Amino acid sequence: MSDPIDRSDIRTEFWSYVPLSKMTKPEWEALCDGCGKCCLNKLEDEDTGEVVMTRVACKLLDDTTCNCSLYPKRHNYVPECIVLTPKTIADNMYWLPQTCAYRLVFEGKNLFHWHPLVSGNSQSVHNAGVSVQGLTVSEASIPDDEWENHIIEEPF
Repeated sequence: MSDPIDRSDIRTEFWSYVPLSKMTKPEWEALCDGCGKCCLNKLEDEDTGEVVMTRVACKLLDDTTCNCSLYPKRHNYVPECIVLTPKTIADNMYWLPQTCAYRLVFEGKNLFHWHPLVSGNSQSVHNAGVSVQGLTVSEASIPDDEWENHIIEEPF
């Protein structure tokens, strides 16, 4: 069993009443459910704008924990890594996973029962089968022109 979520720096059920722009940094970071889907490479159809997810992950994603292995220094290694903030979320909605808490809160929806803030267990996202744990291949091992062979559909 995983350690319970540290809630000392966040308000109770803050996501249900605090606007994204008014969340504290710990609250904003706690919204991330740890699924790892945002670290998957996506393909966008130039004609339609449709975005599909692949199982090809950023080279920094730890497939076991679904966390970035170098999160604080990630831009030193992946300069194009997007920093999601209350100011940038609207521009990034088109590629955010359907289950993403940032997306859900932005759209005025509830968090899923498996979200660690709801369940109190950081492993609940993996136990529910909605993370990419054990499903990815590193972009370092797959040529760009083969990513389309690794398209996956959400939800999973």
